[in-house]
Amino acid sequence: MDPSITCPQSDELGNLCHRLAQAAGKWSRVSDWPRESLYQCGQAAVFKWFVPKSHGGFGWSDRDQTEGYLRLAESDLVTTFVITQYMGAIRRIAASGNTELAQTWLPRLMAGEAFATVGISHLTTSRRHLSEPVLKAKRVAGGFELSGMSPWVTGGSHADLLVVGATLNDGKQILVAVPGDAEGVDARPGVELVALSASCTDQVAFQNVRVDEGMLLGGPVENVLQSGVGARTGGLQTSTLAVGLSLAASKYLAKEAGTRSDLREPADRLSKDVNALRKKLLEACNGHSAEEASEIRAEANRLVLRSTQAALMAAKGAGFVEGHPVGRWCRQAMFFLVWSCPQPISHAHLCELAHGPVSLDLGSRDIHSQGSNS
Repeated sequence: MDPSITCPQSDELGNLCHRLAQAAGKWSRVSDWPRESLYQCGQAAVFKWFVPKSHGGFGWSDRDQTEGYLRLAESDLVTTFVITQYMGAIRRIAASGNTELAQTWLPRLMAGEAFATVGISHLTTSRRHLSEPVLKAKRVAGGFELSGMSPWVTGGSHADLLVVGATLNDGKQILVAVPGDAEGVDARPGVELVALSASCTDQVAFQNVRVDEGMLLGGPVENVLQSGVGARTGGLQTSTLAVGLSLAASKYLAKEAGTRSDLREPADRLSKDVNALRKKLLEACNGHSAEEASEIRAEANRLVLRSTQAALMAAKGAGFVEGHPVGRWCRQAMFFLVWSCPQPISHAHLCELAHGPVSLDLGSRDIHSQGSNS
């Protein structure tokens, strides 16, 4: 077993990240679930970072978690993205107050002996415009019955446990843990995406799935994700992954600049911009407003696009050949334009692409918890 990683600055984390980076090119298609890299993270106790000490975890601070995620995302974005969804499930179980469920599942999940994921995006922006909830729940003797589907679930076909949200007829919502092998659960294998296909993100269908009352994590209440078990939805996590990928691209450009004088000025500028946003991100961990989180997200989106494209220009034709990391990073950068991207930020990007740079006008629009599964 690898030594436990007890702080984000440890040599052990550096060793793990080196191994993750070496394997990152293998996780390309739906058939390439990153089981090996997830196993290594479990062996190094990565999954304990996010769990309070009262539940057997390390109880890392938000800042330490963010630093850890930055290093992981710089090394392997696919595996790190999967981990964010995995940890989203773990955190909700730990925060639910369901002691029996936590005692049953958390030790295995933290050890990497079982995998859990979340299906909750339909409770935020995804599919909310429809007249009927896509995943319905009704009370039955001893629990609930689920019918419908969760549209965007990462690693659903590999999950031992699914943490999903569903809506009752009166509009109230519940959050429940559903065993992946429960009768009536149909997790599809994954959609081939422009990037991150190996995350095996796809629909999970529920056909009259019975869920025992003892699997309830939250509700029935209105807006269950705004209750205690959903308090960490949204925020800085997606920006953290974008900055992590930007770090990988900027370091590649800096390495190339070591032997090419024409790259030194742009490499220095990019490095300064990435480090400045990294610093702002870490400072925001100590307490940030919704407006600040959205400003960071907008900056992170711009930065990840231009840093990866700058790396591609430095790599020239070699970077455009399948299998080169720079080409992979450029595809992955587009992920941040569509995943958990609040409407004001999407609108600002569209205006910039069509007309050139514009200021981000947040106004009074809701920028909380839009489309995030974590």
